[in-house]
Amino acid sequence: VTWWLLFSSPHTGIQEYQDGVPKIPTACITVEDAEMMSRMASRGSRIVIQLKMGAKNYPDADSFNTVAEIIGSKYPEQVVLVSGHLDSWDVGQGAMDDGGGAFISWEALSLIKDLGLRPKRTLRLVLWTAEEQGGIGALQYYQLTKANTSNYSLVMESDLGTFLPSGLQFTGSDKARAIVEEVMCLLQPINVTRVFRAGEGTDINFWIQAGVPGASLLDDLYKYFSFHHSHGDTMTAMDPKQMNVAAAVWAVVSYVIADMEEMLPRS
Repeated sequence: VTWWLLFSSPHTGIQEYQDGVPKIPTACITVEDAEMMSRMASRGSRIVIQLKMGAKNYPDADSFNTVAEIIGSKYPEQVVLVSGHLDSWDVGQGAMDDGGGAFISWEALSLIKDLGLRPKRTLRLVLWTAEEQGGIGALQYYQLTKANTSNYSLVMESDLGTFLPSGLQFTGSDKARAIVEEVMCLLQPINVTRVFRAGEGTDINFWIQAGVPGASLLDDLYKYFSFHHSHGDTMTAMDPKQMNVAAAVWAVVSYVIADMEEMLPRS
């Protein structure tokens, strides 16, 4: 019996290799196809797979991060950073991964500017390039700024979808967490107040590993992985009202932390 595996939305990602290990090609199939083959095998059917792969690496080319900022009124050298990444996987439109994260980061600065607000420290937006290739844009930016990590109060990244937020994931000291929990209480009117563990993001992990407090937006990861790195990642996956809530969370947290008299404590 010949079956054609036609489901077109496998969930995939980047493959990394340790030094000295043969770089064996990798591929993925969809959950539906895997379950179908499992059923066939359980019936005793002989399964023969013909695999055709078209993925290839092209030569490196120039690419650029996009940076915008509202200069701090009192401590301009100190920074609260909000971010998302510009590139996307090679299927779908990248509307969710990471168009949503990029746009709520842009919207946070836009809302603050439209309200005529200017925090004490600089509020910086970075839209990273080449995240899908391994965080190349973020690494370059970090290498240029790592001598000044002590001036970064908080780094924030949205790369887990912009569905209705559950709260923030946060990595930092207990004292810093207590402050972030107080800030999140301001969002009680929209019922997004929780602070979870393990703030993370491919593009901000450099700073987190250097001891800078980090935060990431947490929402419905079940929905996220229904579209992530697949043909389904299109504008139809996005809900403008839910994105507005995500942008509100991003704007409130970034502004309040940037406008405090003191930076978030590291210990």
